[in-house]
Amino acid sequence: MPVVEITQVVDARGLSCPMPIVKTAQACKGLPSGAALELVATDAGSIKDVAAWCRATGNELVEQTSDGAEYRFVIRRK
Repeated sequence: MPVVEITQVVDARGLSCPMPIVKTAQACKGLPSGAALELVATDAGSIKDVAAWCRATGNELVEQTSDGAEYRFVIRRK
């Protein structure tokens, strides 16, 4: 699997819905097409929220991992 170069990191730890998505959307607007950002969140709801947001916006959910308490997402801007 190719390594994705992260352009920006969004730290949404401690924030609950909808703030992780709001912060991700704001950060994404400033990125060029094809750039990737990493979102780190502690809200379990962000798993469904990020997937739904990516489908709705056309951005690509490249990677999604969890270590139990934290959720990490890599999203590529369309």
